[in-house]
Amino acid sequence: MAERIPLLEYSPDKQAVIMPGHDDVYEPFPSKAAFAFLGDEVERYCLEQNARVAGVFRTITKDFPVYILEHRGEEVCVVQAPLGAPAAAQFLDWLAGNGVRRVISSGSCGALVPFEENVFLVPFRALRDEGTSFHYAPASRFIGIGSAAREAIRAALKEHGLRYQEVVTWTTDGFFRETKEKVRRRVEEGCSVVEMECAALAAVSEMRGLTFGQLLYTADSLADTDAFDPRDWGNASLSPAMLLCLDALYYLEP
Repeated sequence: MAERIPLLEYSPDKQAVIMPGHDDVYEPFPSKAAFAFLGDEVERYCLEQNARVAGVFRTITKDFPVYILEHRGEEVCVVQAPLGAPAAAQFLDWLAGNGVRRVISSGSCGALVPFEENVFLVPFRALRDEGTSFHYAPASRFIGIGSAAREAIRAALKEHGLRYQEVVTWTTDGFFRETKEKVRRRVEEGCSVVEMECAALAAVSEMRGLTFGQLLYTADSLADTDAFDPRDWGNASLSPAMLLCLDALYYLEP
């Protein structure tokens, strides 16, 4: 008998040998967090708002400050999320272990269909083509994104008069393995964008009982697999996405 694939050996035990600790936490975190894949824009915005550092998530490659700032009358956490499902999931799990319960994430995605650049999208389902989510949720092809957070994101977009579309996203670990055949298959099963974290973050949130939603904006385009177009990587959306992420938190119930 062939050995089972390890990723299919899901354990429902929420208690692991190593659990998120309280190291490098200087004060209690607010229950709401902006988990932003927005690079240096996160630190720039937080410094501009005179945010304070309430903790640090330490990794072997980089330390990630946990900022606290006031937005629309309530204190929220703001963090720069790390690239890729494993690192992002570990950080989110750590935040959850330190009191975060409501999370809005924002970041870029690649277009698989002819979207223009800098279009805002709200994923309602993610295809699990990464490994991390299988450690947090039983095996399935897709994982859903909760309606409460999606409604909060929609409210923020409407407040700013921005058009958006709800989409299915393809979450993959293999940035350099988005082959023509895989892109074709994903489009055929309903995926219109690709990114590297959404499915994993949804799975962590499901296990830890978090309210989670993600706001995406289009960056590069894989719609023409014979002529990849990096465009400007969606850089014009960095600042608007930061504000939208925070405004969506405002619309979430405490």
